[in-house]
Amino acid sequence: MWTETDSPIGPLRLVERDGALAAVEFAPYPEPGAPDPGERDDTQPVLVETVRQLAAYFDGGLRDFDLPLAPRGSDFQQRVWAQLRTIGYGETASYGEVARALGMTNAASRAVGLANGRNPIPVVIPCHRVIGANGTLTGYAGGLERKQVLLGLEQDGLF
Repeated sequence: MWTETDSPIGPLRLVERDGALAAVEFAPYPEPGAPDPGERDDTQPVLVETVRQLAAYFDGGLRDFDLPLAPRGSDFQQRVWAQLRTIGYGETASYGEVARALGMTNAASRAVGLANGRNPIPVVIPCHRVIGANGTLTGYAGGLERKQVLLGLEQDGLF
């Protein structure tokens, strides 16, 4: 099931699977051939709560999401996504720092970046908080403009 909500970074499609949030998708949504999100249901409890928490986050009143999550990915991707959730609101970490936190060397930065880019639940799993080693904004599946908006919201309270 899925629903859609407006946000300062554009429309977001929220996908639920088995009572948990499975995806947050940026418009334009995935092309035909991508996994079918099922029927639209604006009353599904997990989706209603996700809309509420996202609105509070974008209003600056929520720093930590409390939602059941069900991202699909490899064991390594799951480890990276779990580590992303430890990067605090308004903070950033480099790909190398994430790799080291996982007990790996900087050489794993590229693998961390690939896993980061495949995060199916952006914003909630804060992949936007990962930046280049030199402090620059680097790749973001939703586009660098969205990443900049999200970091600006968290660091400055600005859009």
